[in-house]
Amino acid sequence: MPLSSYRDFDAALAYAAGAVERTMDRLIPKAESGEARVFEAMRYSSLGGGKRLRAFFVLASATLFKVGALPAMRTASAIEFIHAYSLIHDDLPAMDDDDLRRGKPSCHKQFDEATAILAGDALQALAFEVLAHGDTHGDPGVRTLLVAELAKAAGAQGMVGGQMLDLLAETQGPDMSIGAITRLQRLKTGALISFSCTAGAILGKAAEPLRLALSAYAHDLGLAFQIVDDLLDVEGTAEELGKTPGKDIAAGKATFVSILGLERARAQARLLADQAAAHLEPFGPSAHLLKQAAEFVVSRRA
Repeated sequence: MPLSSYRDFDAALAYAAGAVERTMDRLIPKAESGEARVFEAMRYSSLGGGKRLRAFFVLASATLFKVGALPAMRTASAIEFIHAYSLIHDDLPAMDDDDLRRGKPSCHKQFDEATAILAGDALQALAFEVLAHGDTHGDPGVRTLLVAELAKAAGAQGMVGGQMLDLLAETQGPDMSIGAITRLQRLKTGALISFSCTAGAILGKAAEPLRLALSAYAHDLGLAFQIVDDLLDVEGTAEELGKTPGKDIAAGKATFVSILGLERARAQARLLADQAAAHLEPFGPSAHLLKQAAEFVVSRRA
């Protein structure tokens, strides 16, 4: 049944994850020789794990504007390909140097560093190939806008720029201000979340005020998400997180928790989640899943 039929968030999230996983599986190429190794690495790193929260945001926002299942699923798959590519590269020795991702060896540990880099590159390219295809939307203008917005969110003015700032945070440590940390996370984490939350409005050719309401929701939710990530890095376990905890502290990296402390950080995450939910008022009861998602973000343990 369609996502809009679900009243329970956990069930809706599970449905979205399964449906998008099947779509991603169909979209990743297959081969028996030659480039088969890179396809295998792409599958290893993008399928079979993760909450698919960004994909959920795409599908949930699409239901607000009665977008068809195929355009929503393809767009959700594209954002998950970008997210998977970012995790592959984030785990590399030159970046965060993590051997564990989603409870299994990172891509560069399972394969090798060169294959991991190529798999990440290929997933990024595949995301834009998917969005540019006619099956994603019949209007070329909509497809162009999707490509442009995802490129901005994923590039130097978004996620990549945030990752650069994150690397610099290791050298600046506690000297970074809360404003600098907020900007870092708005780029590194928030930009992709913002695209995910507004993609449904783009697909549905929604009025600008409604798209801006979703953008405001995403802004506050993205910051809340990262604060909780910082909390889990301190309080979570490898079993819960599926990755190595405590790495930010070990690297001396400035985070929301290192600046605000545990209790203030937790309170700030709650405030931001409440603000995010308030931005959904123009949509009325139809935004119930997005409101539940805000609660999920601040109460999650992984």
